[in-house]
Amino acid sequence: MTEINDSTVAIIGWGSLLWDPDNLAPFVQGRWHLDKGPSLPLEFSRVSPKRKQALALVIDPEHGRHCQTSFIASTRATVEESVADLAMRERSAVNQIGFVDVLSSTSAGRFSPIVSQIGQWVQSAGISGAVWTDLPSNFEMHTGQAFSIALAISHLKKLPPESLEEAKRYISEAPSAVETPLRQSLLSQAWWQQISYS
Repeated sequence: MTEINDSTVAIIGWGSLLWDPDNLAPFVQGRWHLDKGPSLPLEFSRVSPKRKQALALVIDPEHGRHCQTSFIASTRATVEESVADLAMRERSAVNQIGFVDVLSSTSAGRFSPIVSQIGQWVQSAGISGAVWTDLPSNFEMHTGQAFSIALAISHLKKLPPESLEEAKRYISEAPSAVETPLRQSLLSQAWWQQISYS
C-alpha cells in the first residue's frame, strides 16, 4: 500500500477511471482508496463520444446526488503535472481538469462550492493537492433537451446495440457508492437488466 503523506497529489475518480485508467496508468501508484474521496454531486448526464454516445458521469450539482468518490496517488511531484496527466487521459484541455494546490494556494474548477469542498477534503487528508475531471454535462447540447431521467432513458433506448452495450458496461462498472438518480431508476427496469456486455 502506498503511503499517503503531505507530498501526495490525489487523483479523484468516480467512474471509468477506476477500472480503465488508460494512459494514466504509468502516472499513478498504489491502489485506489475506494469511497475515501470527497462526496460530490454526480450524475450520468454527459453524452460521451469516447464511450460511443453512452452517458458518462460528471459533477452535476443541478441533477446529481452526492456520492462518495475514490482517490489514488499520482506519481508526480506537482499538481500541474498531475493536471496534464489527467487531461491526456480524458482527451481534454487542461482547463477542463479541476485542481486544488495547497503549496501554491491556487485552485480551479467550474463550481466554486465544489472547489472549496475539495479544498477542505485535501486539508483534512493532509495532502498537497488533488485533481479531478471537470467536464460539463452536455446532454442538452447533444439532444436539444434539458437533462431529465425520462429523457436520459429515452436517449439510451435510441442507441444502437454496440453503443447500448457500452452504456450498460459504463454504468454497471461504476463503483457501488455512485448511486445517482438515473442509475437507481435503471436498476428497476427490465429492459435495462436484460442488456449484456462483455
